[in-house]
Amino acid sequence: MITPGTWKKSSFSGGGEGNACVEVAHHHSHIAIRDSKAPARIPLKVPAGAFTAFVDGLKAASLSPAS
Repeated sequence: MITPGTWKKSSFSGGGEGNACVEVAHHHSHIAIRDSKAPARIPLKVPAGAFTAFVDGLKAASLSPAS
């Protein structure tokens, strides 16, 4: 079970109350992802390796010069 303290918000969660972002939680071999504005909804769960590859791809794209 994923408890409320398990969820982590992005440091890029915006101003105000910081509730305009997604949250992630590590749950065994999967990563759970939810909308911080709708925490009661069922989270999306993806394999940890797939999530890591996704985040690495985002980081690489942000470091690439604009075309």
